[in-house]
Amino acid sequence: MKRKTKLYLKLNLVSLFFIAVSFISMTLAWFVYSGLSTVNTEVNVKAWYIELEKDGEVVSNNITISLDDIYPGMKPMEEEIRIKNYGDSDAQVKYEIKSIRIFDEEIVTNEEKTSSYLEDLISHEYPVHINIDLTKRYILSKTDESTFKVSISWPLDSGSEELDKLDSEWGTKAYKFKDAEQKLKEDNNAYQVRAPIKMDIKLTAEQYIETDTSNSDIPYRFGNEFLFDIEENKICQASEDCIRTNVIDSNNKISDEDVILLPKISLIDSNQVSNYDNINNTFESQFGTWNASTRLLTVQDVLYAVSKDITSSVLVRPGISDLVIGNLTYEGRMDKVLLKATSSKGLFKFLNKYSYFSSTDCYWLYDANNDKDNDKTNDKIYVVEPNDEGSMKIYESNKIESCKVVPVIIANKKEHLTKTN
Repeated sequence: MKRKTKLYLKLNLVSLFFIAVSFISMTLAWFVYSGLSTVNTEVNVKAWYIELEKDGEVVSNNITISLDDIYPGMKPMEEEIRIKNYGDSDAQVKYEIKSIRIFDEEIVTNEEKTSSYLEDLISHEYPVHINIDLTKRYILSKTDESTFKVSISWPLDSGSEELDKLDSEWGTKAYKFKDAEQKLKEDNNAYQVRAPIKMDIKLTAEQYIETDTSNSDIPYRFGNEFLFDIEENKICQASEDCIRTNVIDSNNKISDEDVILLPKISLIDSNQVSNYDNINNTFESQFGTWNASTRLLTVQDVLYAVSKDITSSVLVRPGISDLVIGNLTYEGRMDKVLLKATSSKGLFKFLNKYSYFSSTDCYWLYDANNDKDNDKTNDKIYVVEPNDEGSMKIYESNKIESCKVVPVIIANKKEHLTKTN
């Protein structure tokens, strides 16, 4: 009976406030460059104009996103801020979680508990799951834009006894916290009632500098298309010898020597199917003649990419609420999420908006852990196939099915590609 009461636990009293503070460093508000067009030095000034927009309205640098109605079993909710660049300079955009407060307990970033650690924590380790995404980590000059998104979900059943127990504990703590805050307000009318949960996020935009190797490499943004000549091992113009590929690196940086290109799965010969035990032989016979460097598409490749959808890419498990996949970039998180799926006989579902991963046929996904652990037994055999209308699914399958073998191309950016915006 105790578990059933969770269905009716509706915490109107819990509101989430996400404050994006100090959006732009004012020292970078203007960029000066010089040129010699006469004997005198003429100094020109580039305009710096970044605008934030929410629900069609321009908002200030201090953004408050509040939710007054969250409860176990709620549908994922999403808020977004559009970041527009009307200035003359390309901008690099990034965010940093400065602190998280849950009731009276606060975690502040430091050398050990980094922003990445806090993001992973709030994405996976609490009953309420909060995920963040930045669609592009740069915005080009003259009306380009990126979108900063926050999603909130609270599964009715997490599949974890520890998290399920926390649901009830959070309900009790939320009631006590709300009651204590109201009493403080009654004693002092000037008192500002605190939200039970609060995150402070620093969102910044600064000049994009190509010499900064930690910046995103703009031409190799996730999803960008290249025509690739597998005989000449380089990008090419439209011709019969070129194949269509898409970048599937979730965030390729200037410092990265290579970029991962996925050939259009829908264009791969439908006869390229194999029993999983023969996957290496099939791969070699089909793609071994390519002059390009290749390997099998992995489950990690796909999950890193589709998990950027922080509302619709979910883990589906029998008898348990769907769970947003969430951020997978923190060390060890990918392995934990894969284990959670396999131990519960679950599957991952994602929308077909990632057209490069869509197919009318099933195809194999290699598990990169087999290489990492020097395990060649291929215990984890993942398959992607159409799920229902408009979505695909990833799940573990037996080895006797026949599915496509899909390669990826590892292209050296200096030797094989020419940068084009």
